[in-house]
Amino acid sequence: MRSSLAGPRVLLRRLREVMAEPINAQERLDKIVRLIAANVVAEVCSVYILRADGVLELYATEGLNKTAVHKTALRIGEGLVGLIASDARPLNLPNAQAHPAFAYRPETGEENYNSFLGVPILRAGRTLGVLVVQNMAHRTYFEDEVEALQTTAMVIAEMVAAGELEAIAQQGTTIDLARPMHLKGVPLSDGVGLGHVVLHEPRVVITNLIAEDADAEKERLDGAVQRLRLSLDHMLANGDFSQHGEHREVLEAYRMFAYDRGWVRKIEEAIRNGLTAEAAVEKVQSDTRARMLRQTDPYLRERLHDLDDLALRLIRELMGRGHGASEGELPQDAIIVARNMGAAELLDYDRDRIRGLILEEGGPTSHVTIVARALGIPTIGQVEDIVSLVEAGDPVIVDGEVGQVFIRPAPDVEQAFADKVRFRARRQAQYKRLRNKPTVTLDGTDVTLQLNAGLLVDLPSMNDAGAAGVGLFRTELQFMVASSFPRMKEQQSLYSKVLDQAGDRPVTFRSLDIGGDKVLPYMRLAQEENPAMGWRAIRFGLDRPGLLRTQIRALLHAGAGRSLRIMFPMIADVDEFRKARDYVERELRHLRQHGHATPETLRLGVMVEVPGLLWQLEELYEEVDFVSVGSNDLFQFFNAVDRGNTLVADRFDTLHPGFLRALKRIVEVGDRMHVPVTLCGELAGQPLAAMALLGIGYRSLSMSPSAIGPVKAMLRSLDLRKLSARLLPRLEPGHTPENMRQFLADFASEHDIPL
Repeated sequence: MRSSLAGPRVLLRRLREVMAEPINAQERLDKIVRLIAANVVAEVCSVYILRADGVLELYATEGLNKTAVHKTALRIGEGLVGLIASDARPLNLPNAQAHPAFAYRPETGEENYNSFLGVPILRAGRTLGVLVVQNMAHRTYFEDEVEALQTTAMVIAEMVAAGELEAIAQQGTTIDLARPMHLKGVPLSDGVGLGHVVLHEPRVVITNLIAEDADAEKERLDGAVQRLRLSLDHMLANGDFSQHGEHREVLEAYRMFAYDRGWVRKIEEAIRNGLTAEAAVEKVQSDTRARMLRQTDPYLRERLHDLDDLALRLIRELMGRGHGASEGELPQDAIIVARNMGAAELLDYDRDRIRGLILEEGGPTSHVTIVARALGIPTIGQVEDIVSLVEAGDPVIVDGEVGQVFIRPAPDVEQAFADKVRFRARRQAQYKRLRNKPTVTLDGTDVTLQLNAGLLVDLPSMNDAGAAGVGLFRTELQFMVASSFPRMKEQQSLYSKVLDQAGDRPVTFRSLDIGGDKVLPYMRLAQEENPAMGWRAIRFGLDRPGLLRTQIRALLHAGAGRSLRIMFPMIADVDEFRKARDYVERELRHLRQHGHATPETLRLGVMVEVPGLLWQLEELYEEVDFVSVGSNDLFQFFNAVDRGNTLVADRFDTLHPGFLRALKRIVEVGDRMHVPVTLCGELAGQPLAAMALLGIGYRSLSMSPSAIGPVKAMLRSLDLRKLSARLLPRLEPGHTPENMRQFLADFASEHDIPL
């Protein structure tokens, strides 16, 4: 028996004519169902659209009772239509009423129909509705009829995405694609942002779905596939990708899919059924995505990302498009949404227009997070499927304090967050008024507040926040955002500009801290089982003395005639500091021998972030000029807890008495031996934690620019003698451990200390 279909390409041409007519959405849908019914020789054709409440509403029909339109409704999973929406798969039945999922709706008058074919209406793998044809005769629909319905479903999906059907939605209902959504992620950078979605890899809008010449489209596809394969082969054969590693594995996966004949054959089949090459790629990928999203196997979910990226590359190849959004396309209130992105890519955007960043991946220590935090951009990571759940231009709210994302928020939610933003702005204005006030506690104790920085854009914050200097300048950020290793002159230029902007305020430069989670894309590092405790920071520098000496020479040149402070990270043994100091002294001798100016004063210090140093403090303090405590890594190693692992990162409290005792010992030995000690980890920027640090003896803290105001407001309201008198006995050995966080919060409340 032959298919009753007049031909997919004939149907698509007629659909294109209907889409071009100047008629309203209901008239257009009614014409579409009549056209399909005539072409498939079906007694019934119906369109169901998914609403925000999870109900599939009948929006148009040819053959069923017209009065059922906008009245008949089925929940996802209910009836055959609900089953198709749930599984995102076509359903082709010769006797629909015999299927266990069949649900009879008397108002439709469909009891006379037996054969049933339904396909999901998909966009980026997301179900937007269901398209159905039915006949009285018992028959199984042919494959080309299934393909024709799927192609028509793409056309309807574009109507939904364009917002055309919202005009005919019943009062009190919303189409699912436009429904508000509340998602959770991991807070990576504090702040609240309201704005509109800008996709970092913009979804290509395919306006030309229907092909005039299938052979020409096939030829276009062949050419694009060939170019895609050649580009992947070239990347794998050249540069760093020619070696083993994670980057190569990703590209190998891409190449495997690009050479998969089954994938290409499916695209060719869609072209034969009347689609343009790019529409065919989108259709095949949307079908694949819908199936794979319903898989629980994490490996398959990961491969979905590979296929998404490959399909996007192929579509761009077909349409001659570049990557990313250009600066001119940014709205004034851009919320960047991406699967992931590099630090340099974020810096390509106009910072003044960015209100937030949302990532499907990304962790607290990823490069882009570090840069976002430095720029003060509210950021949330690990927001599942965010890229496929939003459309460019959607209104969105980012709450970086607790890791919440609100897509297409309801007016009351938007108003609440607008109030929150205004409150934060008023509070920042109050903090700004404290800028020139002394950082002195109520009982007269002087405290030094400095900022953590890593880019030139951070430096103006020193004046805005009233910081006493830069307690930590992360020199590795320059390396992370560069496309190749910065030369000595480039490094010297940056360090000179930093010192120029700081003026007479001190700047502490941390030597290159790479390795572990900070992998430079242009450098090959060894694969390690536990990189956080592996070949990184000073270990890397001492093993590659050429790199360390180049940086030291750049710092010494930049500091010529000025005060210079250099700090070495990840020191685990005093002898490591001695070796690093030897390199500094060697470079100083070299400069003097060749008549170069040298720093007027030079101070060398270390970061205490390896617990082993706690039992070498006296020996260490005999050698160094100053010490900074890296509380982030110290806490991680102290409790054997990976701070980037969401399963364990919150298991231990940074204000646990055991950890506070360790921090107290570091500053006590420093006081006794007259070695200045600063704490520059994240603890310093949290007012409650900063209060604890002051209570155990710290008088110098370094933090993000946005944290200086809140910490300053806290300490100016603090009677430090009272706090220490109550806090220190609780840290004595033998004292019953208690919840220090609760104790500090109660103390602050009791004494009206703002937190």
